[in-house]
Parts: sequence; C-alpha cells; structure tokens
Amino acid sequence: VHCAVVFFMRTHMSTQFTRFIIAVMSVCLLGCGSTAHSVPVVKNFDANQYLGKWYEIARLDFWFERNLNNTSAEYSKLADNRIEVINRGFNYKTQKWQQAKGKAKFKNTPDEGALEVSFFGPFYSAYNIVALDKDYQYALIAGRNTNYLWILSRTKTIPDAVKADYLKQAKALGYDVNQLIWVKHD
Repeated sequence: VHCAVVFFMRTHMSTQFTRFIIAVMSVCLLGCGSTAHSVPVVKNFDANQYLGKWYEIARLDFWFERNLNNTSAEYSKLADNRIEVINRGFNYKTQKWQQAKGKAKFKNTPDEGALEVSFFGPFYSAYNIVALDKDYQYALIAGRNTNYLWILSRTKTIPDAVKADYLKQAKALGYDVNQLIWVKHD
C-alpha cells in the first residue's frame, strides 16, 4: 500500500509536495512501532480554550521541520470531537511555505492533555501537553519519546520566567534542552 501511495504521489503531485507528504507519512509510520515516553499530562484540560493559533517558540530538531521558521499550529474543533491541526512554516532555504493538515483525538478523556495526532490516515503519534499556564497562553508539548519537544505560545515570544520553567520541566523529564532550536519569527 505504501508503495502504491508513493507511486500515485510521484505521478500526480509536484516533487516538493510529494517529499513533504512522504515525510509526514514516515514520521507517522515510525511512531507506530516506537516505545512511548511516559510523561505527566495536564489535567482539567479544556480543549475549547486550547483552540486557535499557537506559535512554535522552540523545538527539538527533526527532519520534518528542518529549515523551517515562522512555524505555527492552528487548532479547530471538528464535529466528531476531534481537533483539526494545520501546521505551517516557512522553509528559508527553498523560500516556500509548507503546510500539513492533520487531526488529533483524545488518547483517554477530553479533560486530559493527552492526544494523538495524525497527518496521514490511521497512523497516530503522541501529543502530550505536559505544561500549560492557567490562561492557555503558553504550552510545553512532549512527543512519543525524548526526540520530540515543543514550546508554544499564543504570541511570537515567551516571557523569560515561563521559558526557564518549561526548560526546567523538560530537563526533569529527560529532554536535552541544549538541543532546542529557537524558532525565528518575522
């Protein structure tokens, strides 16, 4: 099936977009067989307050987002209690915007910050909200293992105190915070 999809995409889509979709598929497929990294998630989570636009302040580098700046995520509610996810970033090497559309579902209950996100079919990967301020302005997101970490903000910057707190929490969870990429926003 994977080969048929790749063949279809190579014959019907642009090369750049094909690479982008293959990258998304590969991340999802790699996530299926990996060992989960157990992290505490926020409780009393309110998905409606979380919806909207978030800017990526920092991330651990991985090839899917490599060379992207001005990255953001937009979350909106779907009719079936899932969440639509639109990730967007500007590739400063190719000078082109890249976008990926996916969906997220709650891993357990909607009042826990444990979600699973998919950008291709039935393949989901962990999206764990491990820290979130009371006003839903700043979030620390852990992925399926210690290779995936994001710091998000409703604005293009984050206060130093929040940054220090999130770095401390991430380090305590086993993340190498010295490897974070601090995203440039124009």
